[in-house]
Amino acid sequence: MTLHGDLMVEVLTTGPFVENCCLVADSRTKEAIIIDPGDEPARILSKIRELGLTPTLIFATHGHVDHVAAAPAIIDELQLPFAMHLADTDWTDHLREQCQAFGLPPRDGPKVDRPLQGGERLKVGRLEATVLHTPGHTGGGVSLYFAEQGVLFAGDTLFQGSIGRTDLPGGDTDTLLRSIHEQLLSLPDDTRVYTGHGPLTTIGRERRSNPFLSHGLPKHQGARFI
Repeated sequence: MTLHGDLMVEVLTTGPFVENCCLVADSRTKEAIIIDPGDEPARILSKIRELGLTPTLIFATHGHVDHVAAAPAIIDELQLPFAMHLADTDWTDHLREQCQAFGLPPRDGPKVDRPLQGGERLKVGRLEATVLHTPGHTGGGVSLYFAEQGVLFAGDTLFQGSIGRTDLPGGDTDTLLRSIHEQLLSLPDDTRVYTGHGPLTTIGRERRSNPFLSHGLPKHQGARFI
C-alpha cells in the first residue's frame, strides 16, 4: 500500500496477463474505487476486506478482457456500478469471445452503469479526480488524474519505456500518440503514473527517455499487452 498524501493506492497484479488492478481510496474515509479488475476476483475482494475499504465504483480504463474480466464477480458481491467509456462496449459485450480467444474460462461482460467522458470529475471520498479521454489503444480508452496528489492511472495508454499496442480492433498509433502528447505529457513531470502492466513511472521519465515518444516508431511496435 502506498500513500500519496491522502490518496491510498494498493496494486494487485493479477491473472495470466500480469495486469495491475488498483484499489484507490481516500485514506481517511476509506471510500474507494476499483480500477481495472482484470482477474482473481476473490483475491481482490479479500484485499478490500483486509484494508477495510468501502468501494463505490468499478472504473475501467478500457474494455479488454485483462482489465474487466473480474468485474462481474465483484459487482455480484458488492453491488457496485461499472464505469467505462461507451466507445469500448463492443469489447465488454463480447467478453465471452475475448475469453475464448485467449483460452480463458468464459465470462459475461459487465454492463456500463456510468458512461465516462473526458473532462468529467470523479470523487473518491473527499478526493477529486479528472477523467481524461485517451483513445488509441482502444477507442474508449480513459485515464484518471488526481491533480492535487500528482497521480495518474493510465491503463494501457502509457507504460514505463513503452506505449500500448495498436494492432487490435479500435487501435490507432497516431491517435494514441496524440492522446499521450496532448493529455498526458501536458501534466507535471513529477506526476506518478500507475500503468496497466509493469512498474510505476513518472511523466518526466517518459518524456525524457521513452523511445516511442521521442522518435516515433512504426505501427504495431508498442508493448505486447492486450
